This record gives sequence, structure tokens and C-alpha cells, in this order.
Amino acid sequence: MNVSKTILFSLFFLFFVIDANASITNFLQCLPSRSTSPHPITNSTYTPSNASFSTILQNYIRDSRFNTSTTMKPLAIITALDVSHVQATVLCAKVNNVQIRIRSGGHDFEGLSYVAKDPFVILDMFNLRAIDIDIPNEVASIQAGATLGELYYKIAQKSKVHAFPAGVCLTLGVGGHFSGGGYGNMLRQHGLSIDNIIDAQVVDANGRILNRQSMGEDLFWAIRGGGGASFCVIISWKIKLVRVSNIVTVFNVPKTLEQGATDMVVQWQQVATTIDKKLFIRVQPQVIQQGGSKTVQVSFIGLYLGRANALLPLINKSFPRLGLQPKDCSEMPWIQTTLYWNAYPTGTPLELLLQRTPTGQHSYAKHKSDYVKTPIPKTGLETIWNKMIELQTKANNIFLMQWNPYGGRMSEIPANATTFPHRAGNLFKMQYITIWQEDGVDAINRNIEVTRELYETFAPFVSKNPREAFLNYRDIDVGTNANGNLGFASDFFKDNVKRLLQVKAKVDPSNFFRYEQSIPVFAKKL
Repeated sequence: MNVSKTILFSLFFLFFVIDANASITNFLQCLPSRSTSPHPITNSTYTPSNASFSTILQNYIRDSRFNTSTTMKPLAIITALDVSHVQATVLCAKVNNVQIRIRSGGHDFEGLSYVAKDPFVILDMFNLRAIDIDIPNEVASIQAGATLGELYYKIAQKSKVHAFPAGVCLTLGVGGHFSGGGYGNMLRQHGLSIDNIIDAQVVDANGRILNRQSMGEDLFWAIRGGGGASFCVIISWKIKLVRVSNIVTVFNVPKTLEQGATDMVVQWQQVATTIDKKLFIRVQPQVIQQGGSKTVQVSFIGLYLGRANALLPLINKSFPRLGLQPKDCSEMPWIQTTLYWNAYPTGTPLELLLQRTPTGQHSYAKHKSDYVKTPIPKTGLETIWNKMIELQTKANNIFLMQWNPYGGRMSEIPANATTFPHRAGNLFKMQYITIWQEDGVDAINRNIEVTRELYETFAPFVSKNPREAFLNYRDIDVGTNANGNLGFASDFFKDNVKRLLQVKAKVDPSNFFRYEQSIPVFAKKL
């Protein structure tokens, strides 16, 4: 009986491989006939037989967890040079039943933009990165493969008093960053990236190029916070620029537990969402070595969209425990703050913003997220600090968190205005970050488990029913759409799930655009 099962499985696997090989062969043969570009799509197509295949694949892999010898590799990579290459990839993949993964910057924390369990190809958008800045009309058009650093640099070339509210990680591709929401340190004043998007160009499952008018408001709503890869390929965004002062102020005040950090965090929770919306103060707890023991250091990292002489009295009145001093404050043009928030020294050339890949050695990471609606009491914070120290000792890694305050503009925008629902009622959003260098499956499993254990420690203090999560902090632990499951979607999108399902059924009824956490078709009801 066991021998028979083995033979049947082997035959099934053989037919599966033969079918996959036939599909990819037909897919590759289809591409030239579907592309109308003067740039031959064959010049943008890489298979494992190409000498550059591994380089192209690895250039935009940001996490070594998904760059091992056992990681499933794509059957081909299409590095689109023209919109028609995107259309051809979609049409040929659809007719040949080939799964595609869409990658713009490669920062997907679970690698879902370039890894799959079934045979697949990657549609890589990094060549499509044109940026057009229109200062008189205060708008810009950005292709999906452009990075935030490139966008910020281009804006600064044209204006000293314009900016855009998006992330502080400079190598993020705007295709995925914006479609998942896109948040940064100006969200309390200007909201999320998606709150400042006024148009988009996409390729749908039928290979059509659509803009806001032709796609309709339902799809335009869905791709602003719902993740574009569930519905279409994002080609470009049109954004509304925001105005900033000539000079703004930043600060970074680190305090250990022994220096009263816990009481500072208690007070921060009371004021961070109600203080002047021009002020954003991130709390960043991290385990550090201090002498012969470990402790938690909490960094209070701030951006104030004004001068230090206005910031200091504001802080000293509303958040006196921080003890902010003039020496803690640095005044600079807004564009320089994008480097400051990445810990680059003063005087670093702005051209560094054009660097498309992160610096440093390869590393592994695990990320998770949470939302906090009521202040965590001092006793709860002490429990959390103790757990962080315990777990970091067990795993010997870099163990930190980022707590990002809401309020201000985030509380003014309705939860259904875009797909992103986490608005009023939230004090702050948390990101759990575990980073390690040690290779091997044991190290990966150990570090993922300690991250999950810290996550469970927070259960009494965070949102419930659902326990909300942020789509851009990709976390496979939240769940997948296997067997029509929708639990993960409720965590990401709350009451917006029903409309997302309706949009998906309308624009992609065959479920061509799919991945483990995409919006499904014919899903079970919530």
C-alpha cells in the first residue's frame, strides 16, 4: 500500500513538473507577440539559464530568510522597461495559468512579492521609476519602481518648501508602500500617503491600462490601502505634494529604565496623540547591554514641522518628563530630516537618497504589528521590558520596537474613506522588529518564536476582536486566504472587508492576482 502511494505521488509530481514546464515555455513564447514596445521584451526577460538571473533576483531581496538554497526560485523574471511589458506579462501569464508575483522595492517582510510555493514568475518593476515633479500645481507622478529616497530627492531639487508624507525607509518602492497605506512621520499633520493620492495608472487582469476615471472609484478606493497586488499591477501614482516650513526641527532623546524611561513612556501615551499635530514623537524601546547586564533603552525620536523656539515650550508644557533641551534639537530643511531619521551624520550628501539598496551586511528579520487604544499602565510596561530582556538574552539578536503615535489628521479621516481603517480611536501603532545575523533553520525558528512570544505578552494591552494589524508590516502569522479564510482580512481591513470582496469579484473574478494574503474570490462570509 505504501509503495503504491509513493508511486502515485511520484507520478503526480512528475506530471506537475511537466505541466509547469510546458506552461512557462508557452508563457515565454507568448511575450513577444503581446508587447508593442520599441524595447524588445526579450531583453527584459531572465530565466535561470541567464548569467544575470541570480543577480537580478537577489538585488531586491531584503531579507536573507528568503534567499536560501531551499527557497523556491521563479521560473522567470520580467524586468519591465515599458508599460506594454507589464501588459504582456499579465496577458501571457493569465492565458497560460502562470502565477505572477509583483515586486517594486522588495521590502515585503514575508517575501511574498518574490517567493511562492507554486511555480511562478516575478514581474519586477524596478526599471519603471520615472518621477515628474510639477511644483506650480503641487503634484507629482511617480512610477511604481521608484524609491522614496528618489522621490524625496526629486522634490528637493525643485522646491525647499514641498514634501510628501511617506515612510522614513529610503529604499522602499512606492508601488507597494503606497498601496498598503504608506505612513511616515508627518502622518499627524498630513495623514498617510494614500490620503494624498489623487490618481493612479494600473494594468488590470485583462491587460487594460486604466486611470482613476476609467477604473472607477471602487477600484481606486481598494488600491489605496488594500494592497494593489490583490487587484492589478500599479504602474504609477499621482500625488498631491504638501507644504513644509523652510526649517523644521528633529531630536532623539535616549533614556534607559534607570534614567526614568518608564515614567516618560507613561506620560508620552497621555499626550502624544493630543499634542500639536505638527509634532510626531516615535517611542523606540530596544534591549541594550549596560555594563555587565542588559536593560531597555527607550529613544524618543521627534519631528516638529517648525522651529525649535516654538517646540521647546510646547514640549516642556505638555511632555515635561522628556526634559527636552535646546542641545537636543537640530534645525534643518525637511529634506535633511530624511537622512537624519536613518541615522546618517549631518552633512551627508543628499545624493545618498538615490541609493536603491540598503547598506550593511545581509541579515534575517521578523516583523509583527499591533494597535493600542488605551494607555498601557506602568506595571504593564515593566512586564514588557522584563520580557524583552529575557527574550533577547535567549535569542542573542537585535530586539526593538517602534511605537508611532496617531491623533491629529489620522483621527479626522473616516475609517472607510480609504481601505486603511485604523484611524480614530488608536493611540499608537506598534512594530515588532527582530534582526539577527546567524544562519540556519534553527536560528530562524528561534528568532521567530521569541518575536511571537513578545507579541503574546502584549495581548492584554492591544486591540481585540479583531486584533488589528498593518498590511505593510507583512506578517504571515496573521493568517492566509487558504480555504476561503478571511480572518486575516478582518485584522487588516476591519469593516472594509465586505467592499473589498465586492471590488475583487468585479475586477478580477478569475482570481488571477493572488498571493497568500490577497483578497480572495468566493470567500466565506465573515
